[in-house]
Amino acid sequence: MRRISLFVLCFLFLSSIGLAQLEKTDQNTWDFGKISASGGIVKHVFSLKNESNDNLNISGTHASCGCTVSEIDKKVILPGESASLEVRFNPKGYFGRITQFVYVNTDNKTTPVYKFTIKADVTLN
Repeated sequence: MRRISLFVLCFLFLSSIGLAQLEKTDQNTWDFGKISASGGIVKHVFSLKNESNDNLNISGTHASCGCTVSEIDKKVILPGESASLEVRFNPKGYFGRITQFVYVNTDNKTTPVYKFTIKADVTLN
């Protein structure tokens, strides 16, 4: 009986570690949840932090679809500073689960393109 109890405790402990890892959120992903196709444009603001010791120069942003528009508030991000990336999505004409991407082009040699993701469940009402 003691072995079974020990086994169950170990199983629960290891399971909880696995669940904690699954619950981590990605700072570059935003899920709007359920939104209506006729509800109008939704928006989210991401933060892009320069964690290097050099200036991070932004050469532009672009989205994977014309339904998604992005705008960044700085073209040069100093070391340790952040910029705000506003992403707007127009759900008109969409239905079901959507995923769209926004790309930020930089002069960073190791990560020249930062990818941001928005998701939503678009309903007809």
